[in-house]
Amino acid sequence: MSDEKDLQQLKREAAQKAKEAALKKLAEKQAKQENLPSDSGDLAKQKAAAAAKAKAAALAKQKAQEAKANETIDDASLAKQKAAAAAKAKAAALAKQKAKETAEPADEAALAKQKAAAAAKAKAAALAKQKAKQAEGAGNESADDLALAKQKAVAAAKAKAAALAKQKAKQAEGAENESTDDLALAKQKAVAAAKAKAAALAKQKAKTEGAPADDLAKQKADAVAKAKAAAAAKAKASRENLSDDELAKEKAKAIAAAKAKAAAAAKAKKLTPDEQPQQEEPSPNEPILNKYVKVIGEQLGKDVLEEYYINRLSKDVPTLVAKRESYLAIAKLLKEHEELAFDYVSELHGTDFQTHMEMYVYLFSYVHRHTVVLKVKLDRDKPEIDSLEPLWKGADWPEREAFDLLGIHFSGHPNLTRIMMPDDWVGHPLRKDYEPYDVEV
Repeated sequence: MSDEKDLQQLKREAAQKAKEAALKKLAEKQAKQENLPSDSGDLAKQKAAAAAKAKAAALAKQKAQEAKANETIDDASLAKQKAAAAAKAKAAALAKQKAKETAEPADEAALAKQKAAAAAKAKAAALAKQKAKQAEGAGNESADDLALAKQKAVAAAKAKAAALAKQKAKQAEGAENESTDDLALAKQKAVAAAKAKAAALAKQKAKTEGAPADDLAKQKADAVAKAKAAAAAKAKASRENLSDDELAKEKAKAIAAAKAKAAAAAKAKKLTPDEQPQQEEPSPNEPILNKYVKVIGEQLGKDVLEEYYINRLSKDVPTLVAKRESYLAIAKLLKEHEELAFDYVSELHGTDFQTHMEMYVYLFSYVHRHTVVLKVKLDRDKPEIDSLEPLWKGADWPEREAFDLLGIHFSGHPNLTRIMMPDDWVGHPLRKDYEPYDVEV
């Protein structure tokens, strides 16, 4: 409270000082005017008017100062009021300016209204047309949302009930007392009986009508197919609880499929060996074999191989059959050429074909992860070939085994001695014409 009193006192003192200064200034002006000559009445009037104005200004200033001193106005409120007033004034000015700028003749305004109305009508018509099409596409469905909701609820309830019924049927089927083995046995018996019955009927019909053997076979096949299809359909019906109509459809499908299969089999059986369709696909190792042959042909010539092929009976392995005089050179190329790089002998053995002998060498490349078989044919009376032990140390023992059991001589082998049979054993046990030296053994 004391601070407010001091503030009021300061305001009053300031107002009093301002009043005194104004009065002093007014007195000085009047004194100056009195010292000037007053020759005419206009000068006197001007002085009087100036004096009156000065007095009025002083009184107004005094009143303002007194009102300001006696009243406490919140500065914040005053600022807000001023801002609001300024905003209103600005908004009014903008509205007035916009009204002037956007002012259009009465005819244009009416035309715009008409256009807007026409657009609204067109849009409403389009929406109505679209709604009509949707209602037409919906068929007999009611437009009432409540009825539609009821229909949806009924459909959902039906679907749920059907699902529960199906599940219950499956559970009931699973709870049957018959075991799986008994059911399978019954099916087999039914199929066998149907086959026997069909065969008997076909045979009887052939006897009575004198049908040819081909027709008889065809009738038998059709009868067997029908019986098998009927049994399959019946088994499916027992598993899935099919209705009579569904069972009939399944039977018809199965019979048609069985007939088609039987017809295809009969047609294939009638074809001669030359007419049999050959749909053998090319081996995925064919490009690899071609690569081997190309490298060998470029390095050693095209006449060093007797033949080459993909061995379908041995996992489609690429096979090279070398001429006897080119055997060692081809083996060396297979090991040392950078595109081939066969660094491992996984298998080496000989075979007696009675007319001749063959050496079979299975090679593998750990660098390129590919395989090849190198074969060479030998004279049975004097089987002799170069040793691969200098190229691959792993060929040592397999070559000794071929020497021991087949009598094949390997030129250049460092220790060509028996490895399985005793050194004094007579003959070579894997030759087709081998006869034991001691019959009692």
